[in-house]
Amino acid sequence: MSQIFLKIKDFFLKNEQKIVLVVAFCLISAVSFEFGVLQGQKWQQKPLIVEKPTDVPNGQENQNKPNSEAAALVQKASTQGSADQTKTANCAFVGSKNSNKFYLPTCSYAKRIKPENVVCFNSAAQAIGQGRTESKCAASTK
Repeated sequence: MSQIFLKIKDFFLKNEQKIVLVVAFCLISAVSFEFGVLQGQKWQQKPLIVEKPTDVPNGQENQNKPNSEAAALVQKASTQGSADQTKTANCAFVGSKNSNKFYLPTCSYAKRIKPENVVCFNSAAQAIGQGRTESKCAASTK
């Protein structure tokens, strides 16, 4: 039995550097793999959930419902847009309650203002008198 241990001892002493390199390589590989798994979990995003309304008007199913809903949304957007345009059409300049700038009603920035936040001005002097500054759109008309 002691001869077997001597042979094993001789083998390890003879190949000590190679054994250490193989063990070190295996440990580094294992640590790198675990690090990659942990980083993958960190970067994993939550799934995107798309919900569709399931209520049916008057208990009737309509196969063309998506088309009718889309048409209703387009109609609502167009009527809302025309209402916003008529609200700002009477104004020489418009601004937002939440901003210190004023714009021409035709300016792309003015069209982004929510209807409930629109403030009308009859002139640029009136807007400046309230502490507002001209936007690029309003300044370009001079």
